[in-house]
Amino acid sequence: MKNILEFLEKCNNKNNIAIIEEEKKCTYGELIEKSMRVGTSLIKYNNINTPIPIFMEKSINTLCTFFGVVYAGCCYSLINPELPKDRLKAIIQVLESKYIITDEEHYETAKKYFDNVQILLIENLLKEQINSEELIKVREKMIDTDPLYINFTSGSTGIPKGVVINHQTTINFISEFTKKFEINSKDIIGNQAPWDFDVSVKDIYSSISTGATMVIIPKRLFSRPAELLDYLCNNKITTLIWAVSALCLITTFHGLDYKIPKDINKIMFSGEVMPIKHVSQWIEKLPDAKYVNLYGPTEITCNCTYHIVNKKKVYEKSIPIGKSFNNESVFLLDDSNKEIKNCNETGEICVRGSTLALGYYNNLEQTNKSFIQNPLNNKYNEIIYKTGDLGYYDENKDLNFAGRKDFQIKHLGHRVELEEIERAMETLKNVERACCTYNQDKGKIIGFYVGSIDSRDLKLNLKNKLPTYMIPNVLKQIDKFPLNKNGKINRKKLC
Repeated sequence: MKNILEFLEKCNNKNNIAIIEEEKKCTYGELIEKSMRVGTSLIKYNNINTPIPIFMEKSINTLCTFFGVVYAGCCYSLINPELPKDRLKAIIQVLESKYIITDEEHYETAKKYFDNVQILLIENLLKEQINSEELIKVREKMIDTDPLYINFTSGSTGIPKGVVINHQTTINFISEFTKKFEINSKDIIGNQAPWDFDVSVKDIYSSISTGATMVIIPKRLFSRPAELLDYLCNNKITTLIWAVSALCLITTFHGLDYKIPKDINKIMFSGEVMPIKHVSQWIEKLPDAKYVNLYGPTEITCNCTYHIVNKKKVYEKSIPIGKSFNNESVFLLDDSNKEIKNCNETGEICVRGSTLALGYYNNLEQTNKSFIQNPLNNKYNEIIYKTGDLGYYDENKDLNFAGRKDFQIKHLGHRVELEEIERAMETLKNVERACCTYNQDKGKIIGFYVGSIDSRDLKLNLKNKLPTYMIPNVLKQIDKFPLNKNGKINRKKLC
């Protein structure tokens, strides 16, 4: 298999439902037909491997656009309409796009935001008659290392970085992922993640590779826990591959006391550290489900490690990120680029193998900084990705996440991991969630938390868990955390 479209085209029953968008449904047969119409429309506009930005909310038409772009021999990049205007323009400049696809809903906004770019309406592209001969010609020119999609992450220079993922890495990862967690055609996957966030890649391609059904969960429901649970139950969702904050939303507001979505048999989470008390609440209500902690940055195609939660085990500190997926190599390097193999010794998490991204689009400088020659190998060319994340091995040889290098601070002469403070706060009985920031100018650690404990008692309790220099100088009780579009805590808004 060399092209992701082979996943889509191999579906045995084209009448099976591929995707549900509230009251709308689309079968696999309809999805293929619509995608081929879009692909035929786009062939005349672009050369093979050209990135085509898509300025739309996630929907059935958006998925048809994704695959239509691929049928045309190009790669897609979803641009979230909620992004600020300056960031949208910066992304278009990185992609050097001549065209952008949008829908009637966002057409006026696209006209206002994007200069010198031809705007194509999906509603018009879907009217094209399929030209199978032209589509076959395009497919014959493509190879497995051609780019499939580009997802943008923040850049330290202020310019967003477009991570380029190819067909083969996606095919390899999804094939292993669905096999490992027994995802099949009977599954109904509840999509929470935005489609410009790589968690959604697992939803989309786990569905089409197995013939499962993907249900787009309306974004508005993630601020209405009761309605969200009704939606999960009514749609008989079996599989959640969600951001930690989305799962914690339900348990923070005791949603499982209202209703238990009993069809769910797989719950996978990533993006942030999952508080043990929250996963314990899920396990209490759904004891037969499989719970999996996933880890991996966008640059390595979704995930590189996993840990299946042992529901009988008491996790003292946090849930490990576990061991690497088949055909992925994950290891630790110290500050001198020497490999760390000892337990409880912290180093930077690094990844090697064929799952690595092609790099950052139109940005060789940043690519060469992050994707480097393996310092453990001076015999032949071997690129690894340095994640910027810290980790350590426990006594079971499982890898544990130890925070970001970015969140490591120097406070009162000590090197401090802000996430270690957060984990200590979250172990306390009346703290639901916690997040810490650092005010460099004032030299103060600020701890934000959701919970019923008052700040004075919280500080007293932390004295039993942390050295004095790690206890936040300021503790602020809040009703809920602001989230970014990917469902993670928005630390900038807390500052």
